[in-house]
Amino acid sequence: MAAREIDPRAPEPPYRQIAADLIAEIERGDLAPGRPLPSEKELTERYGVARNTARSALALLRDRGLIFTVSGRGSYVTDRSDSDGQGDT
Repeated sequence: MAAREIDPRAPEPPYRQIAADLIAEIERGDLAPGRPLPSEKELTERYGVARNTARSALALLRDRGLIFTVSGRGSYVTDRSDSDGQGDT
């Protein structure tokens, strides 16, 4: 999973650039449902950003329902295949 360069001069904030990169990985299937995302520490190293920037990127994905976080364990890709609105009846 090659990270794209973060452009600190771009109009889009770095955390949104990271989120866009992770969304692309999810959509390509590089990050499959149920699989863990890189940790905040790994994201800081991968993109050369502060931990709060990595945390904000993950928060954006969580707010959009693309990932869920388990305290002390990490963040995982949400399985959206069963979100057809029909429930488990």
